[in-house]
Amino acid sequence: MDVDLIFKIAAIGIIVAVLNQLLIRSGREEQAMMTTLAGLIVVLMMIINEIDALFQAIKSIFGL
Repeated sequence: MDVDLIFKIAAIGIIVAVLNQLLIRSGREEQAMMTTLAGLIVVLMMIINEIDALFQAIKSIFGL
């Protein structure tokens, strides 16, 4: 996995955590939940290509 990708995912996690806490402290729990879900979707979209590459490598190793 690309180290830059790991740092990007970590940065998104930190940003989402900070936003989540700020929204919760200001009484906007629903928006905090939406922020967390949006962060999760962004991270999943970033790693989907890596997951595909992993499955392709497994298929080629086992001749599937």
